[in-house]
Amino acid sequence: MLGSAPGLSGRWERLEPRPRARMLRQVLHAGLRTSFHALGRFVASHPVFFASAPVLLSILLGASFSRYRVEDDVESLLAPKHSLAKIEGNLVDSLFPVNRSKHALYSDLQTPGRYGRVIVTTRKGSVLDPVHLDTILKLHRRIYQMQVTVPATGFNSFNYSFSYLCLPDDKNVCIIDDIIRAMEEIQSARTSNRSIPTLRYPITQLADGRQAYIGHQLGGVQGWGPSGAVRGPGTGARGEGVRSARALQLTYYLQARGGLMDRVASQWEKAFCAELQHFAALHPKLGLYPSTSSSLRTDFQFSSVLARRPLLASLGVCGVLAVLCCSMRDCVRSKPWLGLLALLSITLSGLTAAGILNLTGATYNSTYLGIPFVMLGHGLFGSFEMLSSWRRTREDQHVKERVASVFEDVMLRFSGSTMLHLMTLGLAASPLTNMEAVRLFCRTAALAVTISYVYMLSFYSSCLVFTGYLETGYRHGCFCRRVPKPDRLDSKPAWYRCLMYTRYQDETQTTNPPHAVNHSHPHTPNPNLTHTHAHTHPHAANNPAAHGHGLVANSTHPHPHTHTTANTTDLHPQDSHLLLGCVRRCYGDWITNTYVKPFVVLLYLVYISFGLMGFLQVTQGSDPSALVAMDTATVLYTRAQQRYFSSYSPVIGFYIYESAPYWNASVQRDLLEYAKGFQRISWLEAYLNYLSDRNQSTSQPRENFTRTLRHSFLREPQFAHFADDIIFAERGQGEEPDVAASRIFLVAKTTENKREEMSVLLDTLRRLSLTSRVRFLIFNPSFVYLDRYAAAVSSPLRHSLLAVLFLLGLSSLAVVEPLVSVWLGLTLLSVQFGVLGFMTLWGVELDCMSVLCLISALGHSADCSGPLLCGFASGRGDSRTRWVRVALERHGVPSLQTLICYSAALVPVGSVRSNLTHTLFRCLTLTAGCSALHTLAFLPTLLTFLPPSKSRGRPEGEGQRQEVECVEMNDSTRVVDQITTV
Repeated sequence: MLGSAPGLSGRWERLEPRPRARMLRQVLHAGLRTSFHALGRFVASHPVFFASAPVLLSILLGASFSRYRVEDDVESLLAPKHSLAKIEGNLVDSLFPVNRSKHALYSDLQTPGRYGRVIVTTRKGSVLDPVHLDTILKLHRRIYQMQVTVPATGFNSFNYSFSYLCLPDDKNVCIIDDIIRAMEEIQSARTSNRSIPTLRYPITQLADGRQAYIGHQLGGVQGWGPSGAVRGPGTGARGEGVRSARALQLTYYLQARGGLMDRVASQWEKAFCAELQHFAALHPKLGLYPSTSSSLRTDFQFSSVLARRPLLASLGVCGVLAVLCCSMRDCVRSKPWLGLLALLSITLSGLTAAGILNLTGATYNSTYLGIPFVMLGHGLFGSFEMLSSWRRTREDQHVKERVASVFEDVMLRFSGSTMLHLMTLGLAASPLTNMEAVRLFCRTAALAVTISYVYMLSFYSSCLVFTGYLETGYRHGCFCRRVPKPDRLDSKPAWYRCLMYTRYQDETQTTNPPHAVNHSHPHTPNPNLTHTHAHTHPHAANNPAAHGHGLVANSTHPHPHTHTTANTTDLHPQDSHLLLGCVRRCYGDWITNTYVKPFVVLLYLVYISFGLMGFLQVTQGSDPSALVAMDTATVLYTRAQQRYFSSYSPVIGFYIYESAPYWNASVQRDLLEYAKGFQRISWLEAYLNYLSDRNQSTSQPRENFTRTLRHSFLREPQFAHFADDIIFAERGQGEEPDVAASRIFLVAKTTENKREEMSVLLDTLRRLSLTSRVRFLIFNPSFVYLDRYAAAVSSPLRHSLLAVLFLLGLSSLAVVEPLVSVWLGLTLLSVQFGVLGFMTLWGVELDCMSVLCLISALGHSADCSGPLLCGFASGRGDSRTRWVRVALERHGVPSLQTLICYSAALVPVGSVRSNLTHTLFRCLTLTAGCSALHTLAFLPTLLTFLPPSKSRGRPEGEGQRQEVECVEMNDSTRVVDQITTV
């Protein structure tokens, strides 16, 4: 039998009785390896095509950036896509649209469309002091009179002021905040030397007798109580007198009907921010914090603008380290260009994916900043694994055979990890995901990983072919210049000899006999061999990367009887790769040392303990402002609002959307009981008090109750504004209309955990609505972020974990060793648990960005630990410790190189002033750290005393059956002596 090809068997082997499932796995495994071997030969036979086609495709698709669009609707990205709150919001908008609120607008009660909002604070004193009050009213008049020109130039330009764009009341007058009317009354009283009207908080009474809620318009309030602070909500509906206030909030609502009005309103918002900036420069005693309807969108996308240069810096740092990781002391066998070409392959695949998205009309958002790191980790893993396998091939083989051997060895594992990436990302991108940002990210990342995989098979593999030809021709790995022979090199300067160092001199001193036979069979690639001695071309015989490991990883036929050598002796250790030498001579022996293992196990227990501590403290991050760039208008406004306006919750609309018997005493008691404990503005409560003041019964027949409501109560000036809170439905002719729907405004007293309290309040009132006789719902625009947010943001992660476990279980029945799937599943769960726990301890909340990182962490940890587990499980006939060291040499080093480059690429991103990138940096850093711990410490230690077993030795009598046959072959480059065993 000839052993000229890696796929041919050169021995008669005794067949062991194996279960059918194991035989099926081996047949499938061998078939897939044979397919990848053929694919490798095909790529190596057409390197020019596979190198040029991806580049041309990327350039063509890159031209589609003229269709680049940014996502405008941030709420649809960050809020659960399907939630009860959105349905309730649609019902509320249909019953009580914003334009229907002619007499009063309540901040954040409904999504108002276009608006401008500003928080005014004082450096010293109160905003109600005469000097500050006059300045604020001056600011209000400037905003009211401000004009914008649309279009900016041309004969058709028109000037638009706030009075043209504002929401009008029934008298066609712009609606303004109630605090402005109260301040104007105070200023008018001071000017005319009258007594200043008392301003109460949080509900005050205006000059026309109308009650107005100003809890969101005055902040940092101190009252006239004995303690100098405002009393609780149970002190009465009228509130306490205001002594001082540190902040004031003003809101200007705009109409945005139609395309033209929307463009005008957008220009007005920009002019609004510019005017406030100019006014703040003229009045340094005041602090102005503006916010508009487009602030969140602008500041959310601004993270991408800030991250452009750091991403380029990450690419540069990663490129430098990739070059160093691919370099060796030997200038011929060094492959520095492959590090840069790996990054180029990842970049081209990213450009191709972006071009496809642009052509399909997809939009871009800032969460896509994490996709380059998903591609980087997966692509670098594949490139370093291919390079490591290349160095283990026989140098006397033709380049095509070496590339085919690399494909046969690496591509099965790389394809498996790619499938795991696609399974996790694909399921998270399915309609089962209720978070649009997560779904779009995973869909785009899955496309990018697929293209990156194809480019690794084509572009990077063809680059490996070209560098292989350079190595065969004894050309410098960096400068591509042919290295001189030793006799010519001796006459060169020392620096030149150092630069051109290779092992020519060793080749001329080879003393191996032409037909030497040693311990094992070099003709058959076998992962179970740890050290081989064979006569090859001197160039290969002196290569430490091939010597002892040359045929280790390219196997289709296991040799359970093969003799293994426990102590590997490297003829030229100074020529080994630095990391490979460290792992082979130092780290592998140290981590498997008997005295080190207890400390590693103790370290794992500490790891699990801290992970559990953080896991029990996981909090939701449903606040959209936590995903925008720092020092922006949204963040500054949110901080000011939390500081001065956190005493009360947003205004909650209590909507009774069906006809109810309001005249019934029991219904009245129920509705009053529901509103008890809230600060409230209720037409029903005011109407019942109105009837009581007139000595009329509150329990009347329907006709009398409705008639008095329509013709007496709503005709009073101080109660006329309640007409916007009631919808009447006509009955038969001559009958009083019925109250078809109505609303009440509730405000709850809150503490520091405002969003958690709102979530609990939402759940409580919803449960109450299911048992109440009166059909009602509650709504606030912030509820779309709170409603089932935990389930919406965590369900993609659960689906991805289930997908991983399903894929591993399926692979255990088909291709991979069953125990590899078990170990890999446990490793992924351990990494995921640690990342989730430690990110909580690091101050990261569970929001859409952190969940995206957790989903990508599944694939990253599988990339790092999967090859190590496969390499260990495939070994037979030697000790566990020995196979752990071999697995670390073959697969631990590529994982370590990937982690080094990946971690260095994250460093520049950590300097970006953005909450989104800080979350990205922390989660990905923890992913890299936890993956490194498991790959390089936990697994090598645990595998030395846990299954799978290594007790299968050689069959009896097999050691005496070694006959040698020598066949001389010619390839395209040199004469090769092949040794085969029969």
